[in-house]
Amino acid sequence: MNTREHMIHMAKVVMLNAYSPYSNFQVGACLRTSNDEYFIGCNIENVSYGLTLCAEASAIANLISAGNRRIVEIAVACSSSTFCSPCGACRQRLSEFASPDTLVHMANVDGEHQTVLLGDLLPQPFSQQHLGEN
Repeated sequence: MNTREHMIHMAKVVMLNAYSPYSNFQVGACLRTSNDEYFIGCNIENVSYGLTLCAEASAIANLISAGNRRIVEIAVACSSSTFCSPCGACRQRLSEFASPDTLVHMANVDGEHQTVLLGDLLPQPFSQQHLGEN
């Protein structure tokens, strides 16, 4: 199994742990670091919808909690037949710890996948450069 397949598999496995009683839409994410460590997360809904935690955000929290700061590859799997790309907020979150060249693998419930670059999903992220020299 190559890295992409392994990451998609991990994202699909953690997707089954999603807490999604309101939308019934499960999402799993797997992040890989440059030293081949993997961090997973799933979506966690809340009755107050704005408090819902996306799978990518959950995986980023695990990555940071373990002391890592760089993402070199991303996989997102969902319980739909369409591909689920990271939402706008998660694209921004991912851009904080990844580069525009970072591969984003998106997998659907039918076993299909598509790969894009993070920079194509978010071509002009808000960055530290926007804060000026502090």
